Amino acid sequence: MITKELEANMIKSVEASQRNFNTIRTGRANTSLLDRLTVEYYGADTPLKSLATLSTPDSQTISIQPFDISSLSLIEKAISLSDLGFTPNNDGKIIRINIPPLTEERRKEFCKLASKYAEEAKVSLRNIRRDAIEKIKTAEKEGEISKDQSHDQQETVQKLTNKFINEIEKNLSKKESEILKV
Repeated sequence: MITKELEANMIKSVEASQRNFNTIRTGRANTSLLDRLTVEYYGADTPLKSLATLSTPDSQTISIQPFDISSLSLIEKAISLSDLGFTPNNDGKIIRINIPPLTEERRKEFCKLASKYAEEAKVSLRNIRRDAIEKIKTAEKEGEISKDQSHDQQETVQKLTNKFINEIEKNLSKKESEILKV
């Protein structure tokens, strides 16, 4: 009963960490680098994906073609002001972003960022585990389950937590190898 809900929450946490990893640059152009970018469009912060078609014509370029040409300058401004460090090139119809190769120092910074995202995901998993164990202990105190059942359920929760922490570690090492690959 409790394990299905627990596992679903832990899967969401792992997926969130993977989305965070996808926003970190590697040596190649990838449209997911712009996933977090929002553009102020008619007074509202709108995700870039909602305003334009994103594509990668080659491994070093991201192409952005807005649905509404009038939003071109707004998109360009949002990219320039973002912390991504990209310089957009506007030709009047399409914005192109050239992805320069990463320096060794920048690669190390991105590895640290990936580690930070992984640690945040692990903390999230531990919080989910803590909440589940509290529920189990409460059920034991109220006499809903026996001491043995409580112990078994707590063990199951810990095994699930370990499984998902290992998955985050695998995702982290994969991302670090992508970042460090020249």
